[in-house]
Amino acid sequence: MSRPVLWTYAFIDRPVEVFAQACEFWTAVTDTRLSGLRGERQEFVTLLADGADACVKVQGVVEGDGGAHLDFAVADVPEFVASALRLGARTVADHGSLVVLRSPAGQLFCAVPWHGESVRPPVAHGSRLDQVCLDIAPSSYDAEVAFWSGLLPDWVSLPGSLPEFHVVKPPTGLPIRILLQRLGEERPVRAHLDLACADIEATRTAHEGLGATAVARGRHWTVLRDPVGGTYCLTGRDPETGGLPSRGDRAEDDRPAVLVGRGTRAQGPPLFGQ
Repeated sequence: MSRPVLWTYAFIDRPVEVFAQACEFWTAVTDTRLSGLRGERQEFVTLLADGADACVKVQGVVEGDGGAHLDFAVADVPEFVASALRLGARTVADHGSLVVLRSPAGQLFCAVPWHGESVRPPVAHGSRLDQVCLDIAPSSYDAEVAFWSGLLPDWVSLPGSLPEFHVVKPPTGLPIRILLQRLGEERPVRAHLDLACADIEATRTAHEGLGATAVARGRHWTVLRDPVGGTYCLTGRDPETGGLPSRGDRAEDDRPAVLVGRGTRAQGPPLFGQ
């Protein structure tokens, strides 16, 4: 089977008025540096890792309070888009080599050309930003699991230890995976970032020193807000493999859905994926 997705990017979406502050925080926690600014409003930037290919970008959004989304770098953008549409996605904007889509539940994602990216950034300060979690209403959850599993046929799609979690794990070498979380209430889909941490408490302390604020804690997770208010999670997963120690991918974590993913997606069709 050919690999339709050859690289993945996690986008950190934050309000444009706090874009610079968000960039400062996320470069510090990922041990990266900023690329040059791009876009009509200089609203896109890449977090560059020395000796590796980037897999995290930041976007300043003009509506809403931000969140996260995925870019899929593919060999054939039209073919990937056609597959997504057959599975129930909708086109938001078609810029030729960059296409913005919505999943059946409404989560925005992008198809972009692959430019040879292949070297995953290393673990930084004992943690790695390696997962985008989609927070999904109960009525949309099963269809959304089926959509992502069908769109990414060479990824491993398997349930978590609790029925409200499902992981879609990429082939070895791809840097970002997907966790689907069924919420306990009906509300619009949203997404947040997860970091795999060798030591959650040490990482939390470091992030708080950079301006983050703790929101909630559990056995294998801590919910934080970054200095501009974006919610994300520190999870007790192996930063190298992404799995919980000695338990693999079936036991993702035990986060109560109501506490996770407080950042909402921007509404309307922003120019994603640059």
